[in-house]
Amino acid sequence: MDETCIRPALPSDIDTVLAFWREAAEGTSISDDRDGVERLISRDPGALLLAESGGALVGTVIAGFDGWRCHLYRLAVHPGHRRRGAGTALLAAAEERFGRLGGRRGDAMVLVRNETAHHAWRAAGYAPEEQWRRWVKPLSG
Repeated sequence: MDETCIRPALPSDIDTVLAFWREAAEGTSISDDRDGVERLISRDPGALLLAESGGALVGTVIAGFDGWRCHLYRLAVHPGHRRRGAGTALLAAAEERFGRLGGRRGDAMVLVRNETAHHAWRAAGYAPEEQWRRWVKPLSG
């Protein structure tokens, strides 16, 4: 088995990441396009972390820190590579990044219907906080 390598995404990775999310991620986001990912990488170059094995992209996570809170998005592992440590390695790298930046607690956006993800997040030590609800407003038409 190839070793999993974690690295920050580069602008040259954008198309590969978008194709990967279409195959491996659950749900879609308004920012799942070239402009959205390009803006993320440009604004916070270390936020989008990639897991590679044997030269292939096998996982992603966005580890965003706004100076106040640590947010995790888009944890996705290729179906053929799940339960091999890529998700664990991505979360460890994200948490290490947060620690370097002074973050105190990570939170994750997890779809309610994604039961598989619930198990993975719980195994990593995360738990839902039922007293909170996400409120959203699209900013573009």
